[in-house]
Amino acid sequence: MKKIFREIFIAAFAVIGFLIAWKMNYNYFWGAIAGLICGTVIVLIEKGLAKKTAREIVAIFLGLAVGLTIANLSAFVLTLIPFLKPHRPFIFAFANIMIGYLSVVVSLRRKEEFTFYNLFLTSEKERTRPKILDTSVIIDGRIADVCEIGFLEGTFLIPKFVLRELQYIADSADPLRRVRGRRGLDILKKMQNLRNIEIKMDDTPFDEMEVDAKLVKLAKLKNCKIITNDYNLNKVASLHGVAVLNVNELAGAVKPIFLPGEGLDIKLVKRGKEIGQAVGYLDDGTMVVVEDGSMKIGRVVSCVVTSMLQTPAGKMVFTKLKEESK
Repeated sequence: MKKIFREIFIAAFAVIGFLIAWKMNYNYFWGAIAGLICGTVIVLIEKGLAKKTAREIVAIFLGLAVGLTIANLSAFVLTLIPFLKPHRPFIFAFANIMIGYLSVVVSLRRKEEFTFYNLFLTSEKERTRPKILDTSVIIDGRIADVCEIGFLEGTFLIPKFVLRELQYIADSADPLRRVRGRRGLDILKKMQNLRNIEIKMDDTPFDEMEVDAKLVKLAKLKNCKIITNDYNLNKVASLHGVAVLNVNELAGAVKPIFLPGEGLDIKLVKRGKEIGQAVGYLDDGTMVVVEDGSMKIGRVVSCVVTSMLQTPAGKMVFTKLKEESK
């Protein structure tokens, strides 16, 4: 409401209180005061709800409805006891206030755990299953580019313990670690400005445990996916049944596939592990191993693909020199 409408609304309640008191032959002054108080309380509630999200509003009303139902049933049962029956109004009032308040507080704190709320959501971002970012993938930075071009969207959760870890790295005495930490904070700032995603901070408390264990526990608690490029976290999360999106696996999946017999040109930069081998790299970082290429290091050569190998670190392409390049 606009401020002027709120003032009119409160004044109207004061008039209504005055008229009700006049009609019932009560004190006019106290009737107007009661109406004024009721109008002010309603306006304060409206102002509070205006700051809440759709999920939080649903949590408040659903929690309140469940809490008041439980409160009235409990009070009714208690008033069946003979010596409590004379105190019936006080028991009902106490039960409704106490259980109503607790139900609203608990439902607000646990709102993310109730999938029932998804029926009431109107935002497309909210309907998308949330994703948790770990420290390694934030520092890596590629996740921001993936989101910017629209391959990932929706809500991204940044746990407070991940943010603290980033800040700790950014304040490190080691210059390299300090640069990595500050890069991670810059990536988060960049992602906050993207329109197709929403960054939320999560402050769910945890007992003292390793960061990976906290991430897995949080993902199970919030029914989220974890985005990472940490191989060990990927394995641990998979063992616990948590869905993982690994940026390294994504990068490997979109690398070009070469079939045996295809040709390519590659600059050889160093010797390979085996005798006579030389190694070069494609623009995307794919390693190309060239048989009998050790004598041509530093030159661009034409090769023929013989096979490809998928490793945890990425793809490797094995080739041999074309006849005219020998």
